[in-house]
Amino acid sequence: MDEYINNIDIQTVSAQTLAFIGDAVYNVYIRTYLTSISTAKAGILHKASIKYVSAKGQAHTIDMLMDELTEEEILVYKRGRNTNIATVSKNVDVVEYKKATGFECLIGYLYVTKNNKRLDEIVKKCIDCFK
Repeated sequence: MDEYINNIDIQTVSAQTLAFIGDAVYNVYIRTYLTSISTAKAGILHKASIKYVSAKGQAHTIDMLMDELTEEEILVYKRGRNTNIATVSKNVDVVEYKKATGFECLIGYLYVTKNNKRLDEIVKKCIDCFK
């Protein structure tokens, strides 16, 4: 994977692209966590993951984490939050959707910059927000 990550220029990659990556990375983390605590079938696990990975869940999570983010992380989050979004899901309002995009951008940024320790810390805090 490193050879692909190394080809991503963090200075020029768009916030939407970081959010695209962050969405996938966060989903893998949450699915791994849920599988580690349950022997339920995939459909049940998918339903359980929704509270974490939905725009509403991500907006809630970022609200809970803001005081624990570094200045750099806040700037990355804001870069994603303030990006121009063409469409918004019908199940969420624009503010929540933008917050979720900022959250995903932050997760994508941490992944692309290989800051795995911080990524692990933030996802653990996200999981703790729902306990």
